[in-house]
Amino acid sequence: MRCSDPCDWSNRMSIEKSNNFKIRAALSTDLVRLVGMDHSCDSDYVWQLDLKKDAGEINVTLRDVRLPRSVRTEYPRDHFSLADTWKKDARTFVAVSDGTPIGYIRFLEQATAESVWVFDLVISTEARQKGVATLLIQFVEKWSIERKNRQLFIETSSKNHPAISLAKKMGFAFSGYNDHYYATQDVALFFGKLLKQF
Repeated sequence: MRCSDPCDWSNRMSIEKSNNFKIRAALSTDLVRLVGMDHSCDSDYVWQLDLKKDAGEINVTLRDVRLPRSVRTEYPRDHFSLADTWKKDARTFVAVSDGTPIGYIRFLEQATAESVWVFDLVISTEARQKGVATLLIQFVEKWSIERKNRQLFIETSSKNHPAISLAKKMGFAFSGYNDHYYATQDVALFFGKLLKQF
């Protein structure tokens, strides 16, 4: 049985940590703060995709390559469109500390496939490397299990080494790519995880 109202569910399932992070459904009053966050990231690595096609066989190799210097990776989506789409096509939850949003996650449930796709995960610059992204993904994982979904997927740019490292650390496995996915022409990588039902 699926929960009927995600806001009721988030009230029952609010996750808190000792450092005062709390997860809640996004409000319209959060949008200025969310859109204004720095959506880019810095990286010393990039994931390089090698594709080899032979008769009857396709081999994909994904490897991280250290760059000669740190590069800034721009977000592959237009984050300003969040103000128009935040409630229409997906669910949006925010991490809040002392009443201020410090990160957000957007995801789409595909009930027919019993899966959930995380397609936006953004943490404010001052809150990075403090466990906020992990907390948001854990929240979506529990939300997904509660709603009887079998799989959770995360999409990210091949240039977003911090997101890829986090996905791998949290038990997600590489499950595919699309080299024409983003308007920026960045390669999209997909990581998936089977969910344990309790």
